[in-house]
Amino acid sequence: MNATRGRNRRGEGERLREDILAAAIRLLDELGDDQALSLRAVARDIGIAATSVYIHFGDRDELVLAAMERCHDDLLSAVERAEEVSDDPVAKLRARTLLLGRWAYEHPGLYKVMHESLLNRSGTAPFREELGERTAAAIQRCMDAGLAADGDAATASLDLRAAVHGAVSMRLNRPDRPWQPLEEQVERFLVKLVGIPD
Repeated sequence: MNATRGRNRRGEGERLREDILAAAIRLLDELGDDQALSLRAVARDIGIAATSVYIHFGDRDELVLAAMERCHDDLLSAVERAEEVSDDPVAKLRARTLLLGRWAYEHPGLYKVMHESLLNRSGTAPFREELGERTAAAIQRCMDAGLAADGDAATASLDLRAAVHGAVSMRLNRPDRPWQPLEEQVERFLVKLVGIPD
């Protein structure tokens, strides 16, 4: 953006916080590295003084964590909308898994920050567990309906997420390979890792 921003009127501080957060998310998606983000760059992007960022975020890590949490919340909302396509538990699980895989293609930089960044590895983002727990619950619903092999839903969730993350990471890092459609690979994961009938 780089345009000088006008001053917020009294009571509009929350709008500035949202603008800072949106700029950080945009820049993180471009950079793909939480360590490369600077508060000065965020301030410059929205045309404010760097000191204005500190009013809302104490340091870069606090801002990156807030950006990750916002992306996480947006992903959860998108997953919920994707699951509305059907009442069938398997269709819901398939829709959620594909959405999470496709999101990485649309936001490769954010995907790296959310899954491969130093801050992510520090374990200071408790909200990260919710996606895994919801995937486990979706698998459990398939098991309860007799549409997947009985087993430990939490373990199946971890296996499925690891497989999808691996598939997405390989595609992002080796775009030159003749990859099969992600939908086909996800279907094999559901059959082999979750026990959905082929």
